[in-house]
Amino acid sequence: MATLSLHTSRVRQLHATINRIHIFLHFTAILFLLYYRTTHLFYEKNVHTLAWALITTSELILAFIWVLTQAFRWRPLSRSVIPENMPMDIELPSLDVFVCTVDPKKEPTIEVMNTVISALALDYPPEKLSVYLSDDGGSYVTLYAIKEAWSFAKSSWLPFCKKYGIRSRCPGPYFSSFADAERLLRSDEFRTEEEEIKAKYEEFKRKVEKVGGEDENNRVVPDRHPHVEIQKSFNSNCWDTGQMIVRSLTKVSKIAISNPCLAIL
Repeated sequence: MATLSLHTSRVRQLHATINRIHIFLHFTAILFLLYYRTTHLFYEKNVHTLAWALITTSELILAFIWVLTQAFRWRPLSRSVIPENMPMDIELPSLDVFVCTVDPKKEPTIEVMNTVISALALDYPPEKLSVYLSDDGGSYVTLYAIKEAWSFAKSSWLPFCKKYGIRSRCPGPYFSSFADAERLLRSDEFRTEEEEIKAKYEEFKRKVEKVGGEDENNRVVPDRHPHVEIQKSFNSNCWDTGQMIVRSLTKVSKIAISNPCLAIL
């Protein structure tokens, strides 16, 4: 069975013609410049050889770099996607997403959890998506935060994204000014539900920041032997009328990266 193309491409002829004329003129000027440099270097007597050689070498390097950057200008393409040729969900492969963290003092826990939540909210068949949080530090605040993040994602964020087709799947940037354009021309029902989700997100942040405010909860455990420790495998059967399987989220502590078998768990 032939594989259907997911996109089409065409050469932008007008842009290609203009670019090629510019490349030809620019290249001609470079040749004249290099010819001038080399002839004066070897045939002129009152030339400071070292300085002239350094200038010539630098111009050769810049010319080489310029040549390397002309490939995409020589043949500019315009691509169009064909969504109807996308494979059915059943044909898509399983996807594992690893999010790594060590020290909550250097890697803010909220930012790490935003990454985890956005991975959970990927527009991908949920039964084929698994998210792993690799926590080499083994701190308490990370364990606490991942439980709260899972609860917020399962009960609020994932259904909200699915219902309204949210494109900014990371709650942090979504509730900032960067996503204002996505919230325009929405219904009153959307705005009401959005305010509820935002309140739950702020509550989630407040809880995590409160726990992370104590130094003991941020302590990294450096003396544990490398091993895989499944702290908690968060699984559920449904989050939308029993018809959609929720993504799998697993917290892994102290991965021994010297053992390649651990990559597949």
